[in-house]
Amino acid sequence: MQNQIDQQGNRKQLLEFKVENRTFYTDQQYWSGKELKLKAGIPIETELFLSISKPYQDELIENEKQVNLARLEIEYFFVKKKLQFSINDKPFTWYKQYIRGIQIRELGNIPAEDAIFLDIKEGWQDDQIFDDEIVDLARPGKERFFSKPRQVEVTIIVNARQYTWKEENISFEQLVILAFGSYDNNPNKGCTVTYSRGWDPKPEGTLVKGSIVRIKNKMIFDVTETDKS
Repeated sequence: MQNQIDQQGNRKQLLEFKVENRTFYTDQQYWSGKELKLKAGIPIETELFLSISKPYQDELIENEKQVNLARLEIEYFFVKKKLQFSINDKPFTWYKQYIRGIQIRELGNIPAEDAIFLDIKEGWQDDQIFDDEIVDLARPGKERFFSKPRQVEVTIIVNARQYTWKEENISFEQLVILAFGSYDNNPNKGCTVTYSRGWDPKPEGTLVKGSIVRIKNKMIFDVTETDKS
């Protein structure tokens, strides 16, 4: 325990408790699970446990449950499921299985003009992580994210011909123009657009009128004309 001097000059005893190896002091005897999580910076939907001596099991502390911190021993709270990863070589702990690209950007203070990548083992292309993309952190190994200035341009292959593209996405109509020089909106004429070597989880697929797809370097597109008359 630790002492504190109040405004009247009286010595007041503080209660000590620990959350994930961090020590806290308080003059409040009862804390709820939600208050403990907020104090330690843990998301409130995360399962928090109170360490109990064997042979008894650790106790799950729900958000509304009140815990008495004035008991004889120092209470130790912990999270069973936590995942480690790094952003630009700085370590982070996450309490959920999934994380969004925008959360990675915010945690790593990555500016909007930089792109985020997931480091892939040598010999394979690193995976670009977009802001609205979801990443599974529970896969084997520790995920390593890094940022770098966005690539100004990429190469795409349309009907076996290479083109330089400077936008993040490309539309059905833009692909038709690249393939045939113009886009004809005549309802009696149409086109079929397929792609491969795209981004996971759908590296292959088909585009329809009005749709777009994210561009990846060396992505392949096949555009064919169809006559509906």
